[in-house]
Amino acid sequence: MSTNRKKIVITVVGKDSVGIIAKVCTYLAGNAVNILDISQTIVDGFFNMMMIVDVADCSKEFGTIVDELEQIGEELACIIKAQREEIFNEMHRI
Repeated sequence: MSTNRKKIVITVVGKDSVGIIAKVCTYLAGNAVNILDISQTIVDGFFNMMMIVDVADCSKEFGTIVDELEQIGEELACIIKAQREEIFNEMHRI
């Protein structure tokens, strides 16, 4: 595993259903993406998950990861967004 981390923030939002976490985590594991932190809640039937992951060992380009996660979101009827950690931090500093 690389010691030079490249973190991205992944958010998943949608109606709760079986398999959301499994599908996202299976995709990440299959692409050598390490989950560093994960938090999920369900409020009144709505699923919300935030993950911080390390893509340093992933061979795919960031844009490909974003596109593929969005496609998984469509399959799950959820919205999945991935942002580079530094962009996420800057957006929320203001």
